[in-house]
Amino acid sequence: MTQAPNIDSVMVQWGDRLFYPGNRIVKVAPPPKLSAGSTHQRAMAIRKRIEATVVHRAPQVMVKVTGGGRGMKAIAAHFRYISKNGGLDIEDEHGQKLRDKDALPELADDWRYGGSLIEDQSQRREAFNIMLSMPRGTDPSIVQRAAREFAQVELADHKYVMVLHDHQANPHVHISVRAESKHGKRLNPRKADLQRWRETFAEKLRGWGIDAEATRQATRGASRNYDPLWRVKAKEDGRLRSGPASAKVGVMARLTRAAALEAWRHIAEALAASGQTGNRVLAAAICIYLAEQPRRQLPEASRQGSAQIEPYRGVTRLGLDRAR
Repeated sequence: MTQAPNIDSVMVQWGDRLFYPGNRIVKVAPPPKLSAGSTHQRAMAIRKRIEATVVHRAPQVMVKVTGGGRGMKAIAAHFRYISKNGGLDIEDEHGQKLRDKDALPELADDWRYGGSLIEDQSQRREAFNIMLSMPRGTDPSIVQRAAREFAQVELADHKYVMVLHDHQANPHVHISVRAESKHGKRLNPRKADLQRWRETFAEKLRGWGIDAEATRQATRGASRNYDPLWRVKAKEDGRLRSGPASAKVGVMARLTRAAALEAWRHIAEALAASGQTGNRVLAAAICIYLAEQPRRQLPEASRQGSAQIEPYRGVTRLGLDRAR
């Protein structure tokens, strides 16, 4: 008789690849082994994320860098845009709020001279424009509170301003952050930073009672390229003529997706083989979730170990049968 897999070990091994791929340690000194208690705690944390994704279908937060000012002229123009030319509250890193068109030049001067001088035009990016968004129906005031807490954690030591936009379909907060910190260190967000920012924003929303997740696109079978800010503005003004943003179709995107599929398969199979009804029900939920995802042809090199293009047909039947 085949021994049932250790669910906690499978959750930690393959769940980390699904939700925390950047934290994996590869080809270095052996990492310290987790104790039984630590392994169980880690497994339960990953299980909660799986349940939020495949059972509760928690809304996904969006955090993206929409651009940045190469000089004070562009930064000041963005201040005017996000504040609707002073018509909306603009809040700085100290929590002070301004709502006055005449106050915007003073704010720009504070940024211009608040560290290394920012000329009207610069060869480097002197500020980053970030947008934090949640789906329609989310309380805008809570989105604003969570964004404020996000900025206090992730943008500490930087000058920044934030403005809530709740007049459009999705409540969102625009943040403009000065690239140079108060200590002279420059902000340079990379892909891993953006995912951490999503995790932080989702955590702050959950702290206010909002169901929110920050699951990677590959993990949930998505492959969307988000529209740049110029397309968003053009769509708002009715000037957009081209179609929506295209999907990610590169080789690396497909390989990343294939790796996520393999991790889901290992987790689903382990849960389906468990003697506990709750595990089998979760396995069935995973399989249903994956079956709903659109088919994507994987590159030949990624097929080994992922049961070809339909890796969950057998697991789906197994999970559903055993969950009854």
